Order: sequence, then structure tokens, then C-alpha cells
Amino acid sequence: MRDFLLQNCWLVPFYGLIGALISLPWSLGSIRRTGGRPAAYVNILMTAIGFLHGSIAFAAIWSQPTQNIRQTFEWLQVADLDIFLTVDISPVSLGALELVTGISLLAQVYALGYMEKDWSLARFYGLMGFFEAALGGIAISDHLLLSYALLEMLTLSTYLLVGFWYAQPLVVTAARDAFLTKRVGDILLLMGIVTLSAEGAGLNFSDLASWAETSPLTPIAAALLGLALIAGPTGKCAQFPLNLWLDEAMEGPNPAGILRNSIVVSAGAYVLIKLQPVFTLSPVSSIALIGIGSVTAIGTSLMALAQIDIKRALSHSTSAYLGLVFIAVGLGHVDIAFLLLFSHAIAKALLFMSIGGIILTTSNQNITEMGGLWSRMPATTTAFVVGGAGLVALMPMGMFWTMDKWLDGDWQVSWWLFAILLFVNAVCAMNLTRVFRLVFLGKPRSKTRRSPEVVWSMALPMVTLTVIALLVPSVPQSWSFWLSLTPPLDNSDSLITQLATPGLIASGVIGLILGATMELRRADARPIQVYLRFFQDLFAYDLYIGKVYNLTVVWAVAALSELTAWIDRLVVDGIVNLIGQITIFGGNTLKYNVSGSSQFYVLTILLGMSLLLGWFAITGHWSGTIADWLSSSSS
Repeated sequence: MRDFLLQNCWLVPFYGLIGALISLPWSLGSIRRTGGRPAAYVNILMTAIGFLHGSIAFAAIWSQPTQNIRQTFEWLQVADLDIFLTVDISPVSLGALELVTGISLLAQVYALGYMEKDWSLARFYGLMGFFEAALGGIAISDHLLLSYALLEMLTLSTYLLVGFWYAQPLVVTAARDAFLTKRVGDILLLMGIVTLSAEGAGLNFSDLASWAETSPLTPIAAALLGLALIAGPTGKCAQFPLNLWLDEAMEGPNPAGILRNSIVVSAGAYVLIKLQPVFTLSPVSSIALIGIGSVTAIGTSLMALAQIDIKRALSHSTSAYLGLVFIAVGLGHVDIAFLLLFSHAIAKALLFMSIGGIILTTSNQNITEMGGLWSRMPATTTAFVVGGAGLVALMPMGMFWTMDKWLDGDWQVSWWLFAILLFVNAVCAMNLTRVFRLVFLGKPRSKTRRSPEVVWSMALPMVTLTVIALLVPSVPQSWSFWLSLTPPLDNSDSLITQLATPGLIASGVIGLILGATMELRRADARPIQVYLRFFQDLFAYDLYIGKVYNLTVVWAVAALSELTAWIDRLVVDGIVNLIGQITIFGGNTLKYNVSGSSQFYVLTILLGMSLLLGWFAITGHWSGTIADWLSSSSS
């Protein structure tokens, strides 16, 4: 039985899709009497079955270290074109699949309480099932074209879930911006896929390493190919300069935000990690990955400090930690990239579960209007503390061991990377401490005075994930055997290795101290110092990236559209209208020649022939025309 489930674990993503299809009668309103609850139960049941199937398969393959199963399905065969879609069944892919189904199951149970009074509950669960199917497929896909199709499914489901409450104009705008921003990267990614296929790469992730060793690409072509393949994950992972969509996507329901900030952004990075052999062909690709990751990690960490919306204060840190993943891939440290994704996903999912309970009970997202929730919501407070500790490199939580493993001497680490890790860790600790003080400490305020603890359907998954987050620290050690993708070095005697553990601990403690001692500003409070107000506005408005876009890209597109409209209206339509007027004028003029007199018609024919013969005589074509006419007459 275990072997059968292992061989057929490629069916796990279909469970979520089946649940979404079964939800259609309720989603479309064909069934109204029962409400949307049956659709919710069906999707939760299908996700639980998928999680159980994946768990058995994962346990089976865990006991067989050397087993790696690849299954191929023929998708298209036309003339000489054969496209086979391949799935990879390995401890890493099944571990990613378990992470997807596990967090999706907890988020769907969580949504029973959060979305209890929503009138379109069935539609939400149908979209969540579609969401889960795409994520699960990406986890086990070994084919770039299949992964691209699943990423497109992910983009569509993101658009539909962000715009779930479509009656609100701001929600519609956020969904549109998220969709279009992702499409920018997807188009370039598709260009890279076509190039890879044309160069004989085969499009299987597992074959890219051997292809890269004998790649026929020139340095310029390799650089352009790498940049094209980086563009897709840049949009999916909300990296600079395509990072603003994740901030706006917080307008969607919070249970979907749990997946979006933990798993969805990781899907793009997961594909990026599998494409790593292609990036070794050109140093431009590695430099671009490191540059994008560094700018995003530093910039979004600072942006989070100035946010007063509780969801946006945490969503920016998502981009920051995914920036560290980009740096790891650029350096070739794919083992660390996997561990960063895992540690971050667990911690961030727990944080969003915690703040979801706060938003539901207070009907508010402004942290400057909160306070005193510690005594009223102990389970929610514990979840926030454990999730925050798991996100910051505080011993003995998961992110600490992941970063410490990065710096333990097995990989070549420079001082600039060490400084970025310490900076991101300190600023993240500072931001989480600031949010904790504003929300949970102090005296209860008007909007938090009567806030109860969350209902059981929200508390159960939140407590479960809290326990899991406490067990995460063992993963970086136990998975090191499976993630031996990068040949380790021996730099244990380097100064960075010796400073790694005390440096990580010190950066976390410094961040906590700064967050605990910094001045908290409540609603409408503004600093008096001009330079503080400047930096507050700079970080709060996302370094004015949106305004820069409006003055450059948006302006250029609008100007080009106006120019095209002017040409279409005055030039194209003008020529068409002129031809029409000439035709009408000619027709009205010639109608007076229809007199019914044969003498007039003969005279007209003679005049026409005279003009034609005169034209031939003037242009010198008389003899040739006569000869052609005589030859045609004789024949």
C-alpha cells in the first residue's frame, strides 16, 4: 500500500482541484438552501486526504535515502515535436508538497472561523482548492513548461483571491496591480523557456546541470537567458523592482494571505532554485540575483519599520527574507535557499494566523489604535511571539540554525553577506518588537477593550502551527543529509565562522532592544525633527517606488497610448475618410453621365482611348504596347 501511494503521489495536487470543482454548484449559486458550508467541508476533506496521502509517501521515501522516482506523461506529439511532462518524486519534492498541503489544511480550517459570516464562502474555498492544486503541482514538477503553466494558475488564483471582495474599489485596484506586475516577469520567463528549448536544454530541471556543462550559448546569450529566467521568480517573490504587488495584495482575505506570504512567494523561489545550473553560465546572472536580493532585503526591511497597517508591516519582511533566498541562489548555496524557504514559511504562516485573529476581533488593522491584547488573547499572543521568534535568528528557533548553518564554514561567505544577514535580522527583530508593543502591551484602547480570544476553528490550527514552529529547529540538522546539492567547503577557521553565532545572537538582541526602547507613535503622531519625518515618509511610501513608476513607466505607456490614439484618429481614420469622400464624390459625379444616349457613350469611349493612346505615346511605350496587342490578337 505504501509503495502504491508513493508511486502515485503525483495525484496529490488533484485532490485540491477536485475539491474546487465540487464547490462549483455552491460557488455559482446553483445550491442556495444549505449555504456555503458544505463546499468548505468538501475542500477541507480533500486537502486532508491529500495531506495523508503525501505523509504516507513521504514516510516511505524517507526510509529509502537513495530513491528518486521520475514519472513522465506524454502531453503533445505533433510532427517532430514531442513534449513530455515530468514529475520528480524525491524527499525534497515530497517535503515541499507536505508543506503546501499541511499549511493549506490549517489555513482552510482557520478560514471556517475567519470567513464564517461571508456570503460567498463556497467561492473562497473553491479558489483555495485551485490555489493548493497549483502549489502542489509546482512542488513535484520536474518540467519547466509544466511549472510555468502552474505558475500561471497561481497568478490567476492570486488575482481572484486578492479581488475576492470585488465590491470595494481599492480591492479591485490591488488585484489588477498584482496580476499585471506578475505578468511582467512571466512574459520574460516565457521568452527564456523558448530560448532554452531552442538550444536543446530539454526543459527538465534534472537535466539542466548536464546541459549547462556543454552549453553552446555565447556569453551574451547566456547572460540574457539568465536575466529572462530570473524575471519570472522576481515577480512571483515580490522582489525589487516588482515588489509592490505583495503589499497591495493584503487587501484580500487573511486566510489567503497566510498562504500567499508563506507558500505562494516560495513557489517562485522554488523554481528559481531548480534553475540554478543555468545561472552558472554567466556571472551576470549571479550578480543580478545577488543585487536584486540585497536591494530587496535591505529596502523592504526598512519599509516595514514605517508601516502602521499590521498586515503590511509583516508582508514587507516576506520580501526581505525572499531576498536572502535570491542571494543564496546567486552564490550557489541552494541547500541554504531550501532551508530559508522552509523556516520562513512556518514562521510567517503562524504570524499571519495571529494577526488574522486580531483583525477579526478588533475590526481594525491600524496598529497605532491597538494595545493591551496580551491579557485578552493569550493564544493569539503566544502564536505571535513564537512566530516572531521563529522568523528572527534567536537561539534556539529555526531561522537561527538556518543562518548559523549558512555561516558555519561549509560555504564561502563574504563580509558583505554577513553584514546583510545581521542587518536584516536586527531590523526584523526591531519591527516585530515594535508591532508587539503597539498591539499587545500597554493599556487597552477603545478598539481593543472588548476583544475576545478567537473561536476554536481559528485557535486549533494556530496552536497546532505553534507547536510545529517550536519543532522546526531540528529540521536544518536532519535535512542536511538530503540537501547535499552544493559541495561543502572547509572554512571553519575563518573569522566570519567564529563570529557567526555571537553575531547572530547579538543582532537579534540589539533589534529587540531597539524595538523595546524606540518611541512609539500613536495615531496621527508625527516626529518634530525634519529628517525623521523625511525618513518616515520615505519608508512608509515604499521609497516612493510607486511614484517613480507613475513618472516613468506609467507616463511612457500613457504617452504612447495617446500618440497611438492620435495617429489612429487623425491619420488612419483621416485617410480612410478621405478615400470614402472621394468615392462618394466620384459616384455622385458619374451618375450624371448615365443619360441613356448611345452617342454620348461612344464619345466617352473614344475620348478615353485617345487619352490612353496619348499617354503611351508620351511615355515611350507605344511600340511595345502595339506589339503586345497584335500578338494577343493573332493568338
